[in-house]
Amino acid sequence: MEFVIGIILVLTFFALAYYCIKGYNLMIGFLVVATAWTVLSLAGTLVASQEFIAENSVLQFDGLKGLIAVLNNIYQSAPEGWGTTLVNVCWGAWFGRVLMETGIAATLIRKTVELGGDRPAITVILLNIVTAFIFTAMMGAGPVIAIGVIVLPILMSLGIPKPIAMFTFMGAVSAGMYLNPVLQWSQLRAFILAADEMPDFTFSWYASHWGYFALGISLVVVCVLAVVYLKASKASHAWAAQAPANTASTDAPAIALILPIVPVVLKIALDFSVIGGFVIAGFLALFICGKMKGGFVASCQLVNKLYYDGVVDTAPLIGFLLTLPMFNTCASYAAPYFKEVLGSFMPTNEYIICAVFAVLSILGFFRGPLTLYGCGAATLGVLSTVGHFSAPFLFCVFTIPSTTVNVGSCITQSWIAWGLAYTKVESKDFLKLSIPFAYITSILLYILTAFTVTGLGPEWFA
Repeated sequence: MEFVIGIILVLTFFALAYYCIKGYNLMIGFLVVATAWTVLSLAGTLVASQEFIAENSVLQFDGLKGLIAVLNNIYQSAPEGWGTTLVNVCWGAWFGRVLMETGIAATLIRKTVELGGDRPAITVILLNIVTAFIFTAMMGAGPVIAIGVIVLPILMSLGIPKPIAMFTFMGAVSAGMYLNPVLQWSQLRAFILAADEMPDFTFSWYASHWGYFALGISLVVVCVLAVVYLKASKASHAWAAQAPANTASTDAPAIALILPIVPVVLKIALDFSVIGGFVIAGFLALFICGKMKGGFVASCQLVNKLYYDGVVDTAPLIGFLLTLPMFNTCASYAAPYFKEVLGSFMPTNEYIICAVFAVLSILGFFRGPLTLYGCGAATLGVLSTVGHFSAPFLFCVFTIPSTTVNVGSCITQSWIAWGLAYTKVESKDFLKLSIPFAYITSILLYILTAFTVTGLGPEWFA
C-alpha cells in the first residue's frame, strides 16, 4: 500500500510543478501541497506494512500525542526555525533601500557609463560588472527595478536592441547574487541546513571554494553572449549613452562607493554578522551622503521609512519563506514513500547528478522541479533521502538552477516580468537569449561543482 501512496505523492508533485509553471501564488500552492503531503504521509501509516514502518523511524509516532507533536513540528516549529532567514532578508532589503536613497548605486552606474563612452560593447561589459557588484549586497524586486530604470534606458540609448538590454542586465543581476550573503546564506542554505547546523560550512568557505568562481563564470558568460548577440543584431550604435534626465542628481561621495561591498567583505574575511555588516555600511552611507542632517526625529523617520519600504519589497518572498519550511518538514515524512517509488531510478553518484542536472537545466524554468523557488524543494527532499550527499554538494547543485535559471533567466521571476513590461519586450524574444545563457552557465557551473565540492569527507554530511 505504501507504493500506492508513493504514486499519489508523485502525482501531487507534478501537479505542483504545473501550478508553478502557470505562475499561480507560490505561498498558497506550497501550503496546500504541504497539507496534502502531511495527510497522505500520516494516514499512510494506518495502511502501510509493518516492515515499511519499522524501516522508517520518521513515521513512528505514538497515538494522538505523537500525532500532535508531528503536526506542531510541521506547522509551528518549522516556520519559527526560519526566523534567522527572515531577519536577514528584512535587513538586506533595508540596505538595498539605503543604497538607492543615498544615490550610491546610481552614481556607480553613471561613472561606469562615463568610462565606457560611445563604445557600446565596452559600456555593456562595464555595466554588467558594476551591476553584479551592486547585487552582491542588494536583492529583491524593489532594488532590481530601481537599478533597472537607470541601466535599461542607458543600454537602449546606445542603440542596443531591447531584448539584449533586458538579457544582459538580468544576467548580471543573477551573477552578482552568487556572492549575496542574504540570498545564498540566509535563504538558499536554509533549504539544506538549519542556521545552527554545520558551523564549518560558512559563507567564507562557500565563497572561496565555489562562490567567487560561480560569480566570475556567470559574469563572463553574460558578457560574451551580450557581445555575440550585439554583433549578430547588426544594430546601429551611433551615439554615446546618456543617463535619463530623471536620474540626474548629485553624485555620492567617492568614499561611499565602496560601501555596497562592505557587508560581503566583512562576512567573508571575518565571518562577521551579516546584519551587523548591513547596519554599519547602511548608517555610514546615510551619514557620508548627508541624509542624516535633518535632526534626530527626521533621521529616525527616514530610517523607519527605508525599513518599511524594504520590507514591502520583500513581503511576497517572506510569505513564501514562511510556508516553505512547512513543506520542507512534511517532505521528510513523505520521503519514505517517494523512495519506495523512485529509489531505484534516482542517481546516487555525485558526478552523474552533475551531468543529469546540467542536461535538465531547462527544468529550472517556470518554477520547475530543479529550482528551490519552485517545486525544487520537493526534488531536494527526495534526492537527499535516496542518496547520501554532502551539504555543500547539495547546496551548489540546487543553487545553480535557483540563481542562474530562476533569478536571472525565467519570465516567472517578478523583476523579469516587470522588465518585459517596462521595455515592451516579448517573452519569446527574451527567452531566445536567456535560455542559451542559462544552459551554458549551468553546464559550466556543474563542471565547477564536480571539481570543487565532490568527494567531501563524512564531516560534511548533514
